[in-house]
Order: sequence, then structure tokens, then C-alpha cells
Amino acid sequence: KRFSEPKEQRRPWKIWFYDTSKQAVGALFIHFYNVFLSSHTEEDSCFLYLLNFILDTTLGMLLIWLGVKVVSRFVQRKKYKYLVFGEYG
Repeated sequence: KRFSEPKEQRRPWKIWFYDTSKQAVGALFIHFYNVFLSSHTEEDSCFLYLLNFILDTTLGMLLIWLGVKVVSRFVQRKKYKYLVFGEYG
């Protein structure tokens, strides 16, 4: 993805690494949580894994999106310049 960005707008390697590593850590966490949750039930573990994954990618993303919107408005209202999403200074 980094190489598909225009050269003049491309993020530095350090910022790109911060962006991608937080996504990777989140994906690993939810994967191991799903494996743990599905292995501790008497129901069909594959179905529960799939259900949890679908809920995470739909409802979870909606909640994250709403949270980012609320925090962004709060930051704008309070004029906190160091808490703007995507700005690494």
C-alpha cells in the first residue's frame, strides 16, 4: 500500500510502521481471542469463531468508527492539537 501512495504524499517509514503495526497487533489479538473463546465452548467452535469474526468486522468497526468521530469532535472543540488522529507531528 505504501508504494501506491503518490511519492510527494508518501508517509515516512517510521509513521508507516506505526500505522501498520497497530493494525497487525489488533488482528493478532482478535485472532487469539477468537481461538481461545471457540476452544472453551461445547458448541461448534468453527461457527463461533466465524460468528465472533463477523461481529468484530461489522459491529466492532461501527463502534470504532463512532468512537473516532466522538473523540475527533471532542479534540476539535477543546483544540487539543496533539490528539488529532493521523497527525504525528
